[in-house]
Amino acid sequence: MLNRVILIGRLTRDPELRYTPAGVAVTQFTLAVDRPFTSQGGEREADFIPVVTWRQLAETCANYLRKGRLTAVEGRIQVRNYENNEGKRVYVTEVIADNVRFLESNREGGGGGQQREESPFNGGGGGGANRGGNNYSRGNQDPFSDDGKPIDISDDDLPF
Repeated sequence: MLNRVILIGRLTRDPELRYTPAGVAVTQFTLAVDRPFTSQGGEREADFIPVVTWRQLAETCANYLRKGRLTAVEGRIQVRNYENNEGKRVYVTEVIADNVRFLESNREGGGGGQQREESPFNGGGGGGANRGGNNYSRGNQDPFSDDGKPIDISDDDLPF
């Protein structure tokens, strides 16, 4: 059996970092992922997928990810349920991430010596760590290269 998912999208808001009573870090954020087709009106639609990270990866995501950042997530789909205050059963589907890659440099930080993080497709694991070179030696251009322009996502584009 196999339960793996890879997503590339933009964060809809800053990650929320919390700690369990045992002191384990957990971060939640939502990733807006474009659908591969347009609606009948010619508009591009997106899915808004909840993502959960744990422990050191959760703290790293909380420290470095921000609303609008292009991010790759690798993990598994989990479905859980609980009973709400009104006694109704609520089902939650989310991605439990074990690998998160930051696909854009942090332009807000002002640090000129920052290295660009790699894409999830050029080897290595870890939560956005820069490991190894990239695989663009055959003349392929980096599809995630930063053109230096700000991200154009308004609050009207978000579902909440």
